[in-house]
Amino acid sequence: MDTAHTEKPLGFWSCWSLVVGCMIGSGIFLVPTQLAPYGLLSFGGWIIAGVGSIALALVFGRLAARTQCNGGPYAYARQSFGDFTGFLMGWAYWLSFVIGVPTVAIAFVGYLGVFIPALNGNAIAQFGAAIALILVFTYINIRGLKEMSAAQITLTLLKIVPLVAIIGLAVPAGTTANLPAFNPSGEPILAALAATALIALWPFTGFEVVTLPATNVKNCERTIPQALTSGMLTVVVIYLCASAALMLLLPPAQLATSTAPFADAARAFGPWGPNAIAAGALVATAGTINGLIFSCGQMPMAIAADGLAPSWLARLTKRGTPYLALILSSAFGAVMLALNYARGFLDAFEFLLKMATSLGLIYYIVVALAEFRHSAKSARAWASVAVIGIAYSIFAAFGSGFEVLLWGLALMAAGVPLYLLFKRNGAAAAVTPTS
Repeated sequence: MDTAHTEKPLGFWSCWSLVVGCMIGSGIFLVPTQLAPYGLLSFGGWIIAGVGSIALALVFGRLAARTQCNGGPYAYARQSFGDFTGFLMGWAYWLSFVIGVPTVAIAFVGYLGVFIPALNGNAIAQFGAAIALILVFTYINIRGLKEMSAAQITLTLLKIVPLVAIIGLAVPAGTTANLPAFNPSGEPILAALAATALIALWPFTGFEVVTLPATNVKNCERTIPQALTSGMLTVVVIYLCASAALMLLLPPAQLATSTAPFADAARAFGPWGPNAIAAGALVATAGTINGLIFSCGQMPMAIAADGLAPSWLARLTKRGTPYLALILSSAFGAVMLALNYARGFLDAFEFLLKMATSLGLIYYIVVALAEFRHSAKSARAWASVAVIGIAYSIFAAFGSGFEVLLWGLALMAAGVPLYLLFKRNGAAAAVTPTS
């Protein structure tokens, strides 16, 4: 029997589609609205986020190749700094994805309003639709997931189509008269760049998902870094071109207030344009929320399997899904959605986005520190890449604002008593989930 294919079913294109597919989701379809107040300076945020994210992707790829271990940032932090740090990074990872669920749900509802106009401006209806979306994909994940490599590639291509269409539309239909001022916000350049870099980071998050199943990747020491690098470059080009296209197609005031900017831009195609682009955005955001909910169940299960969380989080259905971890994660995400929807549609999206990415920055920094610790003396080039990732993450954190940082620190601090409680109650007994 050829065990190689049985044990390592994921090749380059599967990994590339995971990288690109997990990044292209709600972010690019709504983040341009959040960046609009910063004008042309927002391109600086895209570039900084792209370069910093590529550095972080290289770090994750190197760690995945060296450790040959599943679990992503949780596993890398635990191996380098011990159980306590590993638990906190797993906690931060889980929180960032749990908070990401309502963030993506908000973006989904924004584009759903193209098809159901009654949702527009109706906070209660928007909230109900977002909750329904979370429930549907939680149920799907509890029911179980089949082999999805070919489907992931197809879904990724479907996500790219509307973005490429808008980029192409900007050539004949766009006008430089719509281009905004360089820095209409009036903020100091450094502060504005930090703010745009943080906002632009969200569409780049999720790339690390490909490191979770490292032991199932063929030639992972080469495949994962190649997929991460090429996937990142693909996404950077698409994001920059798509953002420029929106600026050419929409006046600054309209772009800054739109809840579905790509659909608005697609009106230049004709009456069918907004619906076609909105449908593509719905596919992208639905695929992303499905992946987020899946990861929200996998991380608690991995921590519990190592004996660092209650064993019931690793309890599986007959189809091998961690149903209790999924229910807990989605319930927490629904609460976050309810608490923040009072801010209004776009304000809720921006606040949740910043809080999710600020938590992500924490485990990015720690993972990069793990690589720096390993390579500082033996591989200075890789240590330099890790330093770039660390510097970028700190720079982006600078733009998150006091409220977001305070919430991030409070949520991280909540992990400390949980860790102590789990250890005292015997959660540290190793658990091996069974299928």
